[in-house]
Amino acid sequence: MRNRTRVTAPAAVLLGTAAASTLAPTARAQGSHGGGTPGGDSLGDPVYPVLGNTGYRVSDYLLDLTYRADTQLVDASVTITARATQDLSRFSLDLLGPVVQDVWLDHRKATFEQAAEKLVVTPAACVRKHSKFLIRVDYVADPRKIKPPYNGWVPTPDGFAVACQPDLARTVFPCNDHPSDKANFAFKVTVPEGLKGVATGSLVSTRTVDGMTTFAYRSRDPIATEVVQVTVGDYRIVERQGPSGMRLRDVVPTARAAALEPALALTPGQLTWVEQRLGRFPFEAYGILPANTDAPDAFDFTGLETQTLTIYKPNYLLQEEKLIGSHMMHELVHSWFGNLVAPATWSDLWINEGHADYYGLLYRYERGWPDSLGLTSMEARMKDVYSRGDQWRKDAGPVAAPTAANLFHSQRYTGGVLVLYALWTLVGDDTFRRIEHSFLHKYRNSSASTADYIAVASQVSGQDLSGFLHDWLYGTKTPRMPGHPDWTVTPPTNSTAWKEEMRAPHDHASATL
Repeated sequence: MRNRTRVTAPAAVLLGTAAASTLAPTARAQGSHGGGTPGGDSLGDPVYPVLGNTGYRVSDYLLDLTYRADTQLVDASVTITARATQDLSRFSLDLLGPVVQDVWLDHRKATFEQAAEKLVVTPAACVRKHSKFLIRVDYVADPRKIKPPYNGWVPTPDGFAVACQPDLARTVFPCNDHPSDKANFAFKVTVPEGLKGVATGSLVSTRTVDGMTTFAYRSRDPIATEVVQVTVGDYRIVERQGPSGMRLRDVVPTARAAALEPALALTPGQLTWVEQRLGRFPFEAYGILPANTDAPDAFDFTGLETQTLTIYKPNYLLQEEKLIGSHMMHELVHSWFGNLVAPATWSDLWINEGHADYYGLLYRYERGWPDSLGLTSMEARMKDVYSRGDQWRKDAGPVAAPTAANLFHSQRYTGGVLVLYALWTLVGDDTFRRIEHSFLHKYRNSSASTADYIAVASQVSGQDLSGFLHDWLYGTKTPRMPGHPDWTVTPPTNSTAWKEEMRAPHDHASATL
């Protein structure tokens, strides 16, 4: 989870002088021969309409990054395999920041234009509908050049990590940067000897030539661009066994490995607990990445789910279990809600964050750990959240109707928990669990919308829940809570507290801290 109030930066700030040269007449898209029409430069996301592109679907990415320790720059290329969904005279990729050097289409140089938030590619001939095509983009990135909130790079003294949620994979590599277009990923990470290169998935090979080591990784399962992870640094890989023999892989700063071990050793027990509720862990491995930096502005979150690795601030994990265990569960649950099943649009974020907070709070209360309000039960916490319902709807909109400015408000987190609690209260524990399992099974390795969740809930419960859930998710007033006619909602005021909340680190929105 992450809090980023999206603001479009001026192109000159993001691209710089070198990138601006790509807009010279010789590099401008002129239109291809042989008919076809341009692909669209938006997937129409209601929160981030600039994201995504139409005219093709991506099947594979090969991301090849070389870290230069002397300059701290990254020489990179991405090779994308895609299939055209129309006759394409040109198409675009999402890109913000890196400087493009060359673009190749099916092994031939292509004409391109690098604009503020897009890389527009014009082939020499029309790309025909249903045909598969290969795009390679060579580029250079400076992880330290662009500061948050525009940067998906996390600079560290000895390398970098990445944190791409929600709309920042495009600052790391050219892509179709929308969770609805999941794809297979492979990685090559080349680093000076003595450093480690690590990525989402499993290590395939390691090769050292002339003092540089290349680590190759491949993910078994498709990934949404926003949960990709690549990291470079002086790390130790700590392997341990999880439930049912699953592989756990932590990527730990070498100098901090001993101090961080008590927190990392919590994962097997957490996995056992959550697998009893959501089923077997869905990916080939899981682990923790405490990024090797203490810089206060390195990133604006405590923890962020990336597929098979959760990135944290190291100092956070040095606390005792009762202060971190609930939040660690929150991030772990994202392996199911968020990674296995991605949001169809960013307005569906409540599915990710509501479920992560729901199970994180259950985990907390089962252990008797008081929450930030001093409460010790889900019922007590939900009664408190219920009382705030109309205020949150006034300040941040209905649960499933966010804007870019309030996307990471508590409404998407604890407000989402309240929706799930209302559903659980209405249908009972057994039916609620069957809804959860059915939803995860139906949309495994894909994306799903709020409407999809409502449809599954109705089908599994055997009753039409569309009206009930629509009121909870889209209504401007908080509905009555099933089974609790005595619960009351405090009338809203013209509060500005939510604006202060959005300026604070986004994890304040999570009830698990």
